Amino acid sequence: MAQEKAQTVTIDGQEYNMADLSENARAQLVNLRVTDQEIQRLNQQLAIAQTARTAYANALKAELPEKQTH
Repeated sequence: MAQEKAQTVTIDGQEYNMADLSENARAQLVNLRVTDQEIQRLNQQLAIAQTARTAYANALKAELPEKQTH
């Protein structure tokens, strides 16, 4: 049979075997991963909103009347 490779996680440059972590430590790891995914999702939403804002600002500028110089 092929040997299974132990799952590991690296935290602050230190590698840990997942099987050696407490249940609470594994739960916190899951929380960190979920939080990182949410941050990534929010960053994507922010990028979309910033792009839309730029487009709206450009559309507004195109609609403004020309200012006459004296």
